[in-house]
Amino acid sequence: MTQVNIHVAKAHLSELIQKALLGEEVIISRDHMPMVKLVPVQPPKHQRKIGLAKGLITIAPDFDEPLEDFEEYYK
Repeated sequence: MTQVNIHVAKAHLSELIQKALLGEEVIISRDHMPMVKLVPVQPPKHQRKIGLAKGLITIAPDFDEPLEDFEEYYK
């Protein structure tokens, strides 16, 4: 673990970023009080693709017609 104050972090930001990317925990502090932790951003697991199910689902032309079993309820 690396802990540095804000002034050192400003001067050595590139080096601290590299350490974080390599898996080291980097803490930036002010007046010996930890303020933030520098961690790498995780890439998304996978990107969704629009239209993958196109053509797999169809709707019957009469899907919104009343059902024969329920005719008595429509009267």
